[in-house]
Amino acid sequence: MAKPKTFFTCNECGAESPQWFGKCPACGTYNSLEEQISIQSSVDVPSRGGVSSWQSTQGNGKSHAKPAKARASLTFDQITDRQIARWESGYGELDRVLGGGIVPGSMVLIGGDPGIGKSTLLLQVSNQLAQKYRILYVTGEESGQQVKLRASRLGVSKPLSVVNEENVTVVVETTFPIDPDSIGADLYVLPETDLEEILREIDSLKPNVAVIDSIQTVFFPALTSAPGSVAQVRECTAALMKVAKHEDVTMLIVGHVTKEGAIAGPKVLEHLVDTVLYFEGDRFASHRLLRTVKNRFGATHEIGIFEMVAEGLREVSNPSELFLGNRDDPAPGTAIVVACEGTRPIVVELQALVSPTSYPSPRRAGTGVDYNRLVQILAVLEKRVGIPMSKLDSYVASAGGLNVEEPAVDLGIAIAIVASFRDRIVDPGTVLIGEVGLGGQVRSVSQMELRLKEAAKLGFKRAIVPKGTKFPDLNIEILQVSKVIDAIIAAIPHQELTADDLEPDEDE
Repeated sequence: MAKPKTFFTCNECGAESPQWFGKCPACGTYNSLEEQISIQSSVDVPSRGGVSSWQSTQGNGKSHAKPAKARASLTFDQITDRQIARWESGYGELDRVLGGGIVPGSMVLIGGDPGIGKSTLLLQVSNQLAQKYRILYVTGEESGQQVKLRASRLGVSKPLSVVNEENVTVVVETTFPIDPDSIGADLYVLPETDLEEILREIDSLKPNVAVIDSIQTVFFPALTSAPGSVAQVRECTAALMKVAKHEDVTMLIVGHVTKEGAIAGPKVLEHLVDTVLYFEGDRFASHRLLRTVKNRFGATHEIGIFEMVAEGLREVSNPSELFLGNRDDPAPGTAIVVACEGTRPIVVELQALVSPTSYPSPRRAGTGVDYNRLVQILAVLEKRVGIPMSKLDSYVASAGGLNVEEPAVDLGIAIAIVASFRDRIVDPGTVLIGEVGLGGQVRSVSQMELRLKEAAKLGFKRAIVPKGTKFPDLNIEILQVSKVIDAIIAAIPHQELTADDLEPDEDE
């Protein structure tokens, strides 16, 4: 019996190497190569020389006179048109990030930190889809009793109560009245990690949607590597993708996230699936963000916003109110901006704090804003406006912890910093939109009409925007500026800034 061949695979990028290295030759990650055993296929594969060279090796080196069988390739005219109707998941926020709904036969990967709510979201979505379609929920991390206990809390199954008697926990069903519309009518749960058993169950049950929670726990017995390794993840995902495409079964797959914030085996998983969603959120906050990274059936960088409550995840219909502070009691150093996540405008409050530094090098910190753009704006304020930012510590944060890293919020960051420096209040009815250039100019940004409509809908009376752009007739006053100093004067009404105002106080 021939000795099996071994090779080494990188856990980060999936690159293969014939020998072990301390550093991956492809991505440069240290200690990421793991030994794998190659599986010899029983099917002959043509060599690189092409079909003719492969045929010449058959039959004592003589090529066959019979021509090769034609392949099954088609032109676009020969491919039949089929209208694909998306399925509504029951949650508008999820349908938004998917591009309008779930595409039948697609493969969706959902990643996120442990405990962020991935399983909760998929169980709630499975319950909604089970009212019209047959759903198979495969759980590799929990038993059937654990899933049912969580489902009862979410209203997916009959309510349960846990009774402790003599240090023994007994789960009993209660007799509370149940709404039949909230119970999964056609939802099946399979606690299994063996890929062959999962595929056999899919072939027998023939579900419309299969949920795999999670792909890192599924293993293929023919492989000797441990579950969660690159080889296991690659083979299991490829097998599930083949079933999804051939049998028209929609796959919703959960993927773990590494400590660096990427899905484990990113090059293996993200390149195989149709859609990649990241579930984000702060463990100290109740809201969760569902962000699109890759989508073959819609736009990317869309977000859906949920709120974690006792009954599970609840959609946030108006996210702008979630990221706005108290407008009735404004504080110095705050400014309102309108950020766009995909096609969704979100009004966000930015907060800044500027104080004299006690160190030779001042501190700069940003929460929810891009650090490099923050440092750039501070340099512009010192060079073009005259504020001595090199002697001041600067802290900027976005309300609610939302990441607003697009250039359109530059003007809001600059105004918030100046307002904190002079301890003044920006008009609470004003929004600021614009990119700050290195020369101190205010540049135009995209989707301006969409941003202004969102601000007018929330009751803002004035918007400071870049000069030279035509705007539709909206119920909001528009002030166009070309320089940052003009925006500073316009944003802080009835308080004229002079050269003395831009100098630090004597006690500072």
